[in-house]
Amino acid sequence: MSANFVNFFILKKQICLLLFMLSQVSSGHEDDMHTIQYTKETFLDEIKKKNSFVMFYAPWCGHCQRLGPTWTQLAEIYNEGDSNIKIAKVDCTIDNVLCSEHDVTGYPTLKFFKAGEFKGTKFRGTRDLPSLTFFINDQLGSISTVLIFTLYILYNIFCYNNDTPSPPEPVNGLSELTEESFYSHVGKGYHFIKFYAPWCGHCQKLAPVWEDLANSLRNDDSVSISKVDCTLFRSVCEQFEIKGYPTLLWIEDGKKVDKYTGQRTHEDLKTYVSAMLKKSAEQSTNKGESSDGTMHIVLSLTADSFEHTVEKGISFVKFFAPWCGHCKRLAPIWEELGRKFFANENVHIAKVDCTLNSSRQLCYEQEVDGFPTLYLYRNGHKISEYNGLRSLDDLYGFVMNHLQSHDEL
Repeated sequence: MSANFVNFFILKKQICLLLFMLSQVSSGHEDDMHTIQYTKETFLDEIKKKNSFVMFYAPWCGHCQRLGPTWTQLAEIYNEGDSNIKIAKVDCTIDNVLCSEHDVTGYPTLKFFKAGEFKGTKFRGTRDLPSLTFFINDQLGSISTVLIFTLYILYNIFCYNNDTPSPPEPVNGLSELTEESFYSHVGKGYHFIKFYAPWCGHCQKLAPVWEDLANSLRNDDSVSISKVDCTLFRSVCEQFEIKGYPTLLWIEDGKKVDKYTGQRTHEDLKTYVSAMLKKSAEQSTNKGESSDGTMHIVLSLTADSFEHTVEKGISFVKFFAPWCGHCKRLAPIWEELGRKFFANENVHIAKVDCTLNSSRQLCYEQEVDGFPTLYLYRNGHKISEYNGLRSLDDLYGFVMNHLQSHDEL
């Protein structure tokens, strides 16, 4: 190993350590403390006394369980006797009235409460330790917002491994997808996916046939054969509106294109795959699409082009960072949303890369505090932030509601 490489590696570690220390300037604690449990009896008294960052959760929630270790780390950093902030949590299965009062409609919901204030500020960023830490310091005003934003970007780009989980390694051509790997796996290309439940008799009967199909196509790079256990990964199955088992969907670039309803023999399934690949190839040729099968019709904006683009009509803008896993999962859906409004001169679907020098100040001015942030503008004015489900239908409906309400005025 060369001396230059060793020096670079040491320098990188030093810079990462410095950045993370700066991100925690308001704490400096090392004590191992547990998260504090707030209840309906203690909540008001606690948020009056000190700043509180609260996780509203349900014990059965998978996202809450995955966040648990990170939330504990956050508590170890901040929960000390003389700290000006407490890291806490509320069990919404016990204190459901309290959660309703704070508009908790999904789990986990994270809110920061400044001491003495009953209304909290919702955290909308990526749920990792550096993102949560920078958010806290931003709320506390420990360091300037511009510096926080810059450190946040530098830390994630240079130090923090925040990549989307790699697509799973197929076994004999069959990929078993999870909630973490699904979106990165299906985001590009052609996919034939079985959504199933282990207890389902029809699924059990199909299982060896599905394995044979995957094995027979394992050397065909144009399509992947996968499966998703809906008893384990309900959110994925709900997004694709799975109503029964097994459901076999053909997905292209993250979008559901067709539902297979034919016979479930190996020959019939393989014939279907060939037909869908041929049909997709013909459609791509007729539409004049690019070689990767996508039409790049989402506007990429910078500080120079932003105002001019949003000054007329409806503009739906995604503020993102290339390293952000949630942004990567949203990308193909955002492209598809652009397709839907391609012919509508009154609607612009756009995106802003907040890591670019030409856009960083713009993102700060537009109050972007996490990725992705989705804002809707009308005639140059920001009128709404989108916080709903990020499916194509939900995003499309959101834009149409604003477009129709404007037309009715």
